[in-house]
Amino acid sequence: MWAKHIAVNAHLLAHTESFRRAGVSHYIEQVLRHLGQIDQTNRYSIYTTRGLGADALGLPANFGVYPSRFPTINPRVRIPWEQALAPLLLRRIGADLFHGTLNVVPFACPVPSVVTIHDLAFIRFPQTFRSYNRTYLDFATRLSARRATRILVVSEHTKHEVIGILGVPAERVVVTPNAARAHFQPPDPQVLARFRQQKGLPDQFVLYVGTLEPRKNLPTLIEAYQQVARHSSAPLIIGGGKGWLYQSIFERIDALNLRDRVQFVGYLPEEELPLWYAAATVFVFPSLYEGFGMPPLEAMACGTPVVTSNTTSLPEVVGDAGLMIDPHNADALAAAIRRVLDDTDLHANMRQRGLHQAACFTWSATAAATRAVYEAVGVV
Repeated sequence: MWAKHIAVNAHLLAHTESFRRAGVSHYIEQVLRHLGQIDQTNRYSIYTTRGLGADALGLPANFGVYPSRFPTINPRVRIPWEQALAPLLLRRIGADLFHGTLNVVPFACPVPSVVTIHDLAFIRFPQTFRSYNRTYLDFATRLSARRATRILVVSEHTKHEVIGILGVPAERVVVTPNAARAHFQPPDPQVLARFRQQKGLPDQFVLYVGTLEPRKNLPTLIEAYQQVARHSSAPLIIGGGKGWLYQSIFERIDALNLRDRVQFVGYLPEEELPLWYAAATVFVFPSLYEGFGMPPLEAMACGTPVVTSNTTSLPEVVGDAGLMIDPHNADALAAAIRRVLDDTDLHANMRQRGLHQAACFTWSATAAATRAVYEAVGVV
């Protein structure tokens, strides 16, 4: 007999090669996997999108996985599930707690709830979202923050915003940070050498990895790289799936005549991503806003120096291991990139500091903190 019954909305857990398989998806998967390692007492019902069953997750017997018949990873399908179907399911299965893993719990949730708020970008940068996504997220997140018993956030920065913007008492907000997954580590030198040869990679290159969307600030990166390209043969390689409102990126490349210096390699497969990081001379992430900022952490875990923004959560993630710049200042960004490309001593020092910084974040600690929140809500 199980102790208590915890239901988890995992519809944004994606195993497809698209921009959906990004930070939120990794958060859901890693928290579930690590909860499975530490909690064999409680019963879990995990609700996923169509086609994503138990075999893909490898969870223990006390974790039931229930794929939808519909593609609920799509917000137009997921929202009716969250608000209409979920309350009915929670009553039917006799759940004791509901965990909404992306900002939202049902408005009529019949049981105590925990909600994870990853960021408030839709409030801080509304112009970078489609109107229907922004409207629902704004309304639903505000209401969920008021109704949830506890709120999990992935950084101190997001905690401050949840308290300040949503008016939530500090004692209801708990920081449970993201972490780099286990396969993000410096690879075997021979494996890396073969990868470089297979991909035809030069000795030096600048790398960006992330969804192509407005707040990632790629037009500024393109402007900065134009300055770098005058002094270095290192190309800029951009990896990541197309999100939304990304046309300005390609327009900027054309305007600056950089088509032959900037390479788009699309979505990078999970098994290759650590090798891309490790092969790069410098990883650049000039985002305007991040609730956490997973790519810089992954890059550091692979031993690659990081240049990133000095705003939002990114200073928490990078600490003193990276070079941080004003993301609106293309000149400062270009200068930081050139420093890492040109200074081998700086490169070696940043590599060691980055490895140490990345090791400060672990999924096991995040899972333990999540279970402790379940306990505080009276589940265990």
